[in-house]
Amino acid sequence: MTVLGNRALGRAALARQLLLDRADLPVHDAVAQLCGMQAQEPQEPFTGLWSRLRAFDPAALSDLLMQRSVVRTHLMRRTVHLLTAEDIVAWRARHDAMLRQRVLGTYRRELAGMELDELATAGRAVMADGEPRSMAELVGALAARWPGPAPRALGEMLIAALVPVAQAPPRGLWRARGGVRNVLLSSWLGREVDPPAPDGADPVGQALVRRYLAAFGPAASADLRAWCGLAGLPAAVAAIREELVTFRDERGRELFDLPDAPRPDPDTPAPVRFLPAFDNAILGYHDRGRIIDDAHRGLSVAGERVVLVDGRVAATWRVDAATVVVSPLGRLSSADRTAVGEEGRELASFLSDGESHRVRVATSPD
Repeated sequence: MTVLGNRALGRAALARQLLLDRADLPVHDAVAQLCGMQAQEPQEPFTGLWSRLRAFDPAALSDLLMQRSVVRTHLMRRTVHLLTAEDIVAWRARHDAMLRQRVLGTYRRELAGMELDELATAGRAVMADGEPRSMAELVGALAARWPGPAPRALGEMLIAALVPVAQAPPRGLWRARGGVRNVLLSSWLGREVDPPAPDGADPVGQALVRRYLAAFGPAASADLRAWCGLAGLPAAVAAIREELVTFRDERGRELFDLPDAPRPDPDTPAPVRFLPAFDNAILGYHDRGRIIDDAHRGLSVAGERVVLVDGRVAATWRVDAATVVVSPLGRLSSADRTAVGEEGRELASFLSDGESHRVRVATSPD
């Protein structure tokens, strides 16, 4: 079985994540290609799309949110993601059990003994009028009936698990400020989420495997689980195994992939790219060695924005007084510093509507 090293896996990931070459895709199609974008920080997906698309206009994403073609909602790993309306309708029910278990994992004591289906029905009834509500408002409407649990525990179980909701704009619009106000997903989209398959089959799980590999492969089953949080996908992998090709990584793990998916030569040049906080190009794997060194793995879960140099995380970045400030994690060559500076100036211009092109690349650590 062919062994793929980290460099080969990294180049495949960059190609599928639209980070090897910027793509000429509509924003809707890019969000679909990426299987959604982590979006707990509302402005971060704009940088993620700027790094992936040619001539990206942030108004295009705002328009999709206003048109309800793209929605903000809890899904993979119980985190807030941007997803196309088509994908959230198709995928939401498959994630229900995982979402419940993840909330219970945090609030098991506070929610012990509660009849969750009864709570779900009551929550949906409150939200059925289609009016946007904060978590606190929803909890307030139900507190008299369920006075025991702490409001946070009750609210997270309702909003992040039991009641499929979308976060209504202006939350998530370009440069807009607004708290989280939730709308019943079926009211927002004008259609119910697809129900689970009645015969115990798992067509959604199989679709998720194919879509994940198209966006992240080649990958192991553990990587797939790390991306979506679902525990029950080995059967889906087994069901479509004959469609897939297999490899091994340098650790000996079996990797699955779609036969015709891009696997560029490991020596394919990889341009500098600036990634936003919590980008799934890093978080979408259990083994993140294809893109980030183990010594820096914690950056990806700490919300640090990172810079890719030659396809790997080589620096962090932030914005200070309209200046993109880059802090290398190790020594950068003169050519790499120049390339980082050039891309950083373009990012500064994007973030400031052309008013600033300032970038500062700090001295590399010894």
